[in-house]
Amino acid sequence: MSQEHAVASRTGRRELNTTLGVRRVTHGADVMCLSGILDTEGADLLGHELTAHLRTAGPHRRVILDLTGLRLVSAAGIHVLDSHTRHLSDTPILVIVSTPHVREIFTLSPAPGLRVCPTLDAALAELPPAAPRHPVDMADGPGDRADDVIGPRAKARISAVIGMAQGIVFERYGLTGLRAACDLLRETSRLHNVPLRILASAVVTAPRPAAGSPEWFPGRLRTPPPSPELLDIPEQGAYDLRKLLRTLVLQVVTAADADGAEVHLVDHALGNSLVLEAHSGLDAAYRDRVAQVSDPPAVCARARLLGRPVSVTDVTTDPCLVAAGEGRGVPAVGGRALYAVPALAEDGTCVGAITVHHARPGSWLTHGRLTALRTLADDLARWNSWYRRTVVLDALEHLHTQG
Repeated sequence: MSQEHAVASRTGRRELNTTLGVRRVTHGADVMCLSGILDTEGADLLGHELTAHLRTAGPHRRVILDLTGLRLVSAAGIHVLDSHTRHLSDTPILVIVSTPHVREIFTLSPAPGLRVCPTLDAALAELPPAAPRHPVDMADGPGDRADDVIGPRAKARISAVIGMAQGIVFERYGLTGLRAACDLLRETSRLHNVPLRILASAVVTAPRPAAGSPEWFPGRLRTPPPSPELLDIPEQGAYDLRKLLRTLVLQVVTAADADGAEVHLVDHALGNSLVLEAHSGLDAAYRDRVAQVSDPPAVCARARLLGRPVSVTDVTTDPCLVAAGEGRGVPAVGGRALYAVPALAEDGTCVGAITVHHARPGSWLTHGRLTALRTLADDLARWNSWYRRTVVLDALEHLHTQG
């Protein structure tokens, strides 16, 4: 893992408590993402890694602490953060905090070596102008897209999930170290053509295999890929995430007579957020905005929340988008009208969303085009359910066998 590493606590009582992933997002800053519970053991881990990282980073690199993945912060954690950063009052560590009770802790007892920021973008804005802000590639394993659409913040969060999966594999199978866990995950990713971030998410969210069982999912029945109503892809293509999504987004643009399109899928390891998986006709700035979406006003999130399609005939006059700044960002990529349709599983759960863009404001989708989009969303939902319970579980079984 060039330019990134992950550390997991190891105890005799539980498999994983605190996970710390480190990612270089610019030439002048590293993001340390913490997930889980920062208790006494986690605080010791953080103190050790923070000291080591500050020692090796040098005076020209800033450290950003992303605490948005923490569910609980203990007094020991706050003490370690304070004691290890007091000497940095001139160049404080930037801390991203979103949980209200955690933010309140830092507000009531401000530490001189820490400066709280609401988002990663706000933290990066604190860097000196001389520091370039070009994110490194998220080369998270064989099977991933060459035109990766993940933005800097999403990259850091995904890096933390991969680090968490490495910690789980390392602990569960008693491997020699995190490098061995990384190698096992990457080899499994390559053999089954499952992107590493998808595999890591499955490792983190899947139920623990029974102790001593040679199979992770005993008695599981494998089924053939579903027959799509409109999505045109051969059976073997259904096993290839990249190929299917590339085919889907092209069909979406054609069926909707759209100037751009985006496809999101839900990732449970990233707080059930929508992650951008494929796109057409969208520039890097806009992709950065929608790389990971949790809540409205993003149109895909609104469609997911409501469980039905959402239409915006002019983004520059939509109150929610204008208030959030999205009304300025979308037209910059050539889109004035948006239409998002959720991909709903059989039980009504939203597993993703398809969004199309049109350069001119107003309604442009005919009844036939609307029907085609909804059919493609249904095809996506059926395929996603099959892929997760077949291809991804095959990869997990291989991982378990080798581990």
